[in-house]
Amino acid sequence: MTLIGVWYACLLALGLAVVPARAQSPATGDTAATVAQTWQMLDYLATDYAGAVHDGAITSASEYNEMREFAGQAREHIRSLPPSSTTPTLLRDADALVASIDAKSSSERVAQQAHALADGLLQAYPVPTAPSRAPDLARGAELYQSQCAACHGAGGHGDGPIGRTLSPRPIDFTDPTRADQRSALSLYEVITQGVAGTPMAGFASSLSSDDRWALAYYVGTLAYPQAAEQGERAWQGSDAARSDITSLNELSRARVNQFATTLGADQARLIIGYLRAHPTAVHQALSGIALARARLAASVASYRHGDAEDARQYALSAYLDGVEPMEARLNARNVALRAQIETGMGAYRTLLSDRATAEEVAAHAAAIDGLLVQADHLLTETANSPLTVFLGALTILVREGLEALLVVVALLAFLRKAERHDAVRYVHAGWLLALLAGAITWALASYAITISGASRELTEGLSSLFAAAVLLGVGLWMHQKSIGGRWQAYLKAKMATALDRRSAWFVFALTFISVYREVFETILFYAALWSEGQGAWLLAGIATGALVLGLIAWVLLRTSRRLPLGVFFSASSALIAVLAVVLTGKGVAALQEAGWTAVSIAPVPSVEWLGIYPTWQSLLAQLAVAAMLAIGFTVNRWRARSA
Repeated sequence: MTLIGVWYACLLALGLAVVPARAQSPATGDTAATVAQTWQMLDYLATDYAGAVHDGAITSASEYNEMREFAGQAREHIRSLPPSSTTPTLLRDADALVASIDAKSSSERVAQQAHALADGLLQAYPVPTAPSRAPDLARGAELYQSQCAACHGAGGHGDGPIGRTLSPRPIDFTDPTRADQRSALSLYEVITQGVAGTPMAGFASSLSSDDRWALAYYVGTLAYPQAAEQGERAWQGSDAARSDITSLNELSRARVNQFATTLGADQARLIIGYLRAHPTAVHQALSGIALARARLAASVASYRHGDAEDARQYALSAYLDGVEPMEARLNARNVALRAQIETGMGAYRTLLSDRATAEEVAAHAAAIDGLLVQADHLLTETANSPLTVFLGALTILVREGLEALLVVVALLAFLRKAERHDAVRYVHAGWLLALLAGAITWALASYAITISGASRELTEGLSSLFAAAVLLGVGLWMHQKSIGGRWQAYLKAKMATALDRRSAWFVFALTFISVYREVFETILFYAALWSEGQGAWLLAGIATGALVLGLIAWVLLRTSRRLPLGVFFSASSALIAVLAVVLTGKGVAALQEAGWTAVSIAPVPSVEWLGIYPTWQSLLAQLAVAAMLAIGFTVNRWRARSA
């Protein structure tokens, strides 16, 4: 590969690495407006289709025609959105929805398809789906009486003095059958945009966003009066609900019929009604290991009900949302236990994908739950220990920083051996900018955005595989120069001319990506440790780790100066080859954690510092890289002898 080719590969890899974060960024402008309007159409269709068709027969021709029109418009809107990797799936689902309506399918089937398409649309084109802070229900009640009661009635029965004269009549907000299908987001969108073809006008220009959310949440409580007395007890007693509704975003999109299968309709009404009336209660939701255990249980329940895809999503969330944020704390206490949990949950997801029996799935989940119980006890017993935080900060920095340090030291040593002092600044620029980018990432993760577990693992996995690919090429090249005296001819040629621009940018790119991938993971570990409330001990651990890395760098650079050139090239090629194998294993493991790759357990121990994990996928990838290195080294020697 030419140096310019490597540089383009670097740009591509960096683009791939930030895709997950970009996918979480809100859609803006015309795209956001189209997404919001399309989502509202689908949500409205899911609720009102039951009034158009019953038992395969049309009960209202005008309603049925409207349903067909909305489904067709939703499909065209999706087709008009900027293309994405999910566009074919969205269009396929839109076609299926149109076909179901044309076939006069059951209201349950159409509602399920419409809601699934709406959820998929928001995942592909995220728009704000929750208030920035908990809505003020007292303000919502006040707004309802002043803005809505004249049409919908003081109690929400759709019998206001003006409403009795309107056609169609205003919605009865107290009807639980209809309310069960509506989310607070549904109500917010109607309040914002209105409903075309009806007297319901939008309030986007007359009410602030906070007021519209307050009104939506208040209206969403009118069908569930019993929740005022019984809802809190139902919420506190349901681990399943507390594991599914952990934020205002999830609460705003929650529908009663979404939880009726697992909780029962009555229990779901109590919980949703209570949370809408007391949105701050979501702060009592499960998190960490408790969240992982609850979602693992939900995964088993979904699998028993025949919904393998829901089971897989619950399983993925159990790791990414429950265990992964606790990795830093677990690593500081028991690395082996964390590795067991990680591997076990990956294998569990593979069982789900392979359609194993319900008994096999339940047995594997029970084994993982036992490990999670151990982790929970371990974290509880040693929480807030200053020594634990210090050692965790120290070991994390040394472990994660050592790989990047070896690449940087190898580049610096090579350039100094080649007397290319003009290129050293590109190495220093690379690692300094990587640290700066890490600081920016910390700020964004802390104050502006939330980096999801999947995004973290994908970024780490893709950048690791890219770095491994580059190091593979560099290792083979350095080995080629280390034999048959070729390094002498190479250095003589390079010392005669200045370093060209493409080579300089290659040095910079390799340094930056090698350091940033480690910085990215390290700052996320530190963000978790910071929550332990031992900031001074954390900073002390970081400072000590930095001193250790500095000492290692000094020793390596000093040693490299004394090595003969031939020995230096040979040692460097071996070191870089080993790093390529290590990063390959780590990259595949990260993609497995993100759910991109299957997990098949292999009978080998986990040795993280060598990138060895007990899965066949990571081992085979490492063996493939090792085989390429062996073949390349053999070819290099054969060519040297032939020459």
